[in-house]
Amino acid sequence: MPSWRKHFGVMRKELISGERSFVWHHCDHSVFVKGNPDMLRRRNVRVEAGWLFKGGERGSDAISERSESANEDILIFFFQLDLATRVQYALNMEEYDIAQQLRTKLAEVEAEVAKQQEGKRGSSSRSEAQDKAISIIRLRADLQGAIESENYALAAKLRDEISKLEAESLAVSAKALAHENANYSFRLGQRVRHRTFDYRAVVCGMDPVCCESSSWMETAQVEKLSRGSNQPFYQVLVDVHADPNLLVAYVAEENLLAPDTPDLDRFDHPYISFLFYGMDAAGDFIPIKQLREKFNRPRHEIPLDEEPGGDA
Repeated sequence: MPSWRKHFGVMRKELISGERSFVWHHCDHSVFVKGNPDMLRRRNVRVEAGWLFKGGERGSDAISERSESANEDILIFFFQLDLATRVQYALNMEEYDIAQQLRTKLAEVEAEVAKQQEGKRGSSSRSEAQDKAISIIRLRADLQGAIESENYALAAKLRDEISKLEAESLAVSAKALAHENANYSFRLGQRVRHRTFDYRAVVCGMDPVCCESSSWMETAQVEKLSRGSNQPFYQVLVDVHADPNLLVAYVAEENLLAPDTPDLDRFDHPYISFLFYGMDAAGDFIPIKQLREKFNRPRHEIPLDEEPGGDA
């Protein structure tokens, strides 16, 4: 087991107002996380924030879109930021041995996260498609040999294997293409509203297609969506006043709406101050640089209105 996972086991996060630091320790007054050291493989993280706010009696159907895996991804992202901050602090204090240990731990985390991101973005799908194509070429050569030797039973078996591989290759190639040509209707930090459940949320991540498990898709009834699972899905932070138990949802693009007018109302969520610098003039949130880099998204610039009396 990588050493960093021992530190990313059962941990609790205290949110400190006005600071971008993370304190992972055992305490009794904070949003807390329950998990195990193997969090990247086993999706059992849970965050409870209901005690923070009253209300939130919106229908329980919205809970079907709650995503523990999306929440875990965010917490691992926090862990990366914390490690990077600790490395810099150790360097500033000239504690070079500690800095090197933290760098090693950070490199382990980043390597495994990068591996996951490649899978989501279709890099692994492209490799898989190439592997299947090579296998098909080999099977076709074997098929030709079986036909020439009049071993028709083997030839029939090889034909079936080739047909199966061709179907699988087409599926993984389509997934890779979807990731490469993804076109998102919403951006990081944008305020949105759920089309069905009407709660307010902020986009904090996105995938070109649904990357959740089959059991999650069944619970969320993804098959009933008009565009199904092959559309962008978004990680969204849900306003705790709307539903304090939902926290992080994974929502299909067709179920999100952008406000017609700038939404400048208060938005409360325990992760907001760690993922965003603050609000822009349109009421949307400005993602930190590391979040934009994680999802490979450009910086969004708001056109400045011409000031009265200014040059044309």
